[in-house]
Amino acid sequence: MSGTSPALQPPVDAVKPVRHPDAPAPGELLGAHYGQCFGCGGDQPHGLRLAARAGEGVTITAEFTVQPAHQGAPGLAHGGVLTSALDETLGSLGWLLRTIAVTGRLETDFLLPVPVGATLHLAAEVTAVAGRKIYSTATGRIGGPDGPVAVRADALFVEVEVGHFTDHGRPEEIRAALDDPDQVRRARAFEVNP
Repeated sequence: MSGTSPALQPPVDAVKPVRHPDAPAPGELLGAHYGQCFGCGGDQPHGLRLAARAGEGVTITAEFTVQPAHQGAPGLAHGGVLTSALDETLGSLGWLLRTIAVTGRLETDFLLPVPVGATLHLAAEVTAVAGRKIYSTATGRIGGPDGPVAVRADALFVEVEVGHFTDHGRPEEIRAALDDPDQVRRARAFEVNP
């Protein structure tokens, strides 16, 4: 990525990421971590409804189709929506590390316009880990998984405890998520970057 800031360069003592033994298997659809999540949740009428799959190593692939509600200029995806898609894909990498992490820094390059109706094919990978810092990169392609790169990003995620969400989230949503009788949904709500 051109112009990546020094904050996104892993330090010399960073280590290669290691896929957690309990991570989803390659090819497994990850599903939404929370129904109300703008990026992956199915309960958001104008959300991205991004569908992510575990890849080999510490990689994720995902897709989302740009809807009319996602446009900025007439007929084109809004840059913030494209950045959200990259962020959601990068955040899903936490499933493979079994780490709760939040976005600390995200830098995005916009290379091609993405029209309404286009499917953005996303790929992300963790490149290094240094303590609580997780360095990663992602691309979004149009016209297929091997199509031209329309957007790309480098990111720094920071590992946090679940209290980051329960202490700072709106109490009504936190209470509803914690009171969900479905144990799997209750645990998933706080497992990865929302």
